[in-house]
Amino acid sequence: MRLYACLGWLAVLLLSGCTDPYLPDIIKTPPSYLVVDGFINIQGVSTVKLTQAYAIASAKAPPVEAKATVYIEEDGGPRYVLREAPVGTYTSAALALNPTKKYRLHLNTQAGKEYASDYVPAKLTPPIDNLSWRVDNAELNILVDAHDATNATRYYRWEFEETWEIRPAYSTSLEYINHAMKARAVPFPSACWGTEGSKTVQIDKTTSLTQDVVSNHRLRVLPANTERLFTRYSILARQLALTKEEYAYWDLLRKNTESIGTLFDPQPAQLTGNVHCLSNPAEPVLGFVGAHSVMEKRLFIARADLPRTMSVLSGYEKCVPPDFIDLYPKIFMPPSPAEIMEIAFSQPDYLPVGEVYGSANDVVGYDAAPRDCVDCRTRGSAVKPSFW
Repeated sequence: MRLYACLGWLAVLLLSGCTDPYLPDIIKTPPSYLVVDGFINIQGVSTVKLTQAYAIASAKAPPVEAKATVYIEEDGGPRYVLREAPVGTYTSAALALNPTKKYRLHLNTQAGKEYASDYVPAKLTPPIDNLSWRVDNAELNILVDAHDATNATRYYRWEFEETWEIRPAYSTSLEYINHAMKARAVPFPSACWGTEGSKTVQIDKTTSLTQDVVSNHRLRVLPANTERLFTRYSILARQLALTKEEYAYWDLLRKNTESIGTLFDPQPAQLTGNVHCLSNPAEPVLGFVGAHSVMEKRLFIARADLPRTMSVLSGYEKCVPPDFIDLYPKIFMPPSPAEIMEIAFSQPDYLPVGEVYGSANDVVGYDAAPRDCVDCRTRGSAVKPSFW
C-alpha cells in the first residue's frame, strides 16, 4: 500500500496533459500529508500503518507517523484501542465486532491533529472456493474462485503473500580466518525462504452477473524463468469483501498505478479516500478504511508438480562453474600459497567452497564463489516458516 500511496500522491499532483519530462518542486518536496494504510478487521486483528506522503523520486522509506493515538469506533458504541508496535504500525487485539454495525478509524497525532474515516458498514467476506494454478504459454497463472450464495458481496479485493524455498548453489565446510584455511565453525544454512507481498491492486466485481460468482480471477502470473518455482513455492491469498465506494477507490488506484505511461493512456485522476482531517478539513488525506472480515487460503506448488515442458531457473546460473584459486600458478615468481589465499579470501564476500587435490593427493587449490552463491541469507531468511 505504501507504493500505492506514493503513486497516488503523484496522481494528485500531476497536471493533466503535461508532456514535459520533469518533476516540479512540489513533487520533489511534497507537503506532509497523512497516509493511512489498513482496514478494520471485524473478525480478527486490525493493523494500520501511518506514514507521510513523500517524494516520488525518493529512495528512502516513507517517514512514519509515530506516537499517535489510534482506535476503532463503533457507531454509537465502544472504542477499541490500537497499540503501536513497531513504530508507525498500530495493531488491535483480536476482535469479534458486530457485523450489523458501522465502524470508523479515529486517530490523533503527536502534533495534535485529529483524523477520522467515514463510518462504513461491516462486510462479511465469503470463503475462497478454490485457489489453483495452470500453465499457459510458459507462464504459471494463480487463479482464485469465490461466490456468495446470498448475492451480498459483489465487490472483491485480494492480497497475497508469496513464500519460496531457496537452496544455495554451494555448501562449504571451510572458512578463511586469521590468515589460515580452517574447518568452518558455524555452517551456512542449507535452505532459506524468500517472502514478498502483493504489489498490484487485485479487484473484481460481479455486478453484471445474475449470480455473485468470481471464476478464475488471475491473482498472480509467474514467468518460466523465475527462481521462485525452482524448489517449492507457496502463496497465501487473502480475500476481502468491499463496499461499492471502497471498490471505486481501489479501482481508481489501480488505474492510476497501472495506466501512467504514454500520452495516450488515461490521465491520472485525483484519489479521494474516506479519511479526513477534522482539525483542518481542507487538508488532503490519503487512504480508505473499510470494515470487513478476511478469508484466507494457501496453495503449495512443488517443482515436481510442474509440467516437464516448463523449465525454471535456480537463480544461481551465474554461480556455475565456481572459480578456481590455483595455489601454484605457472607464472614467473608466483606468490606463495599463503599469499594467494590472503589475496583471494581476505574479503568476507568471497568464500572457499571446496579443496582441489592434485595427483599426489595434496591440496593444489580451492574452488571459490561469491558469498551470494553460498549463503542463502543474502536472498531470504534462514528461519523456516511455521507452515512449511
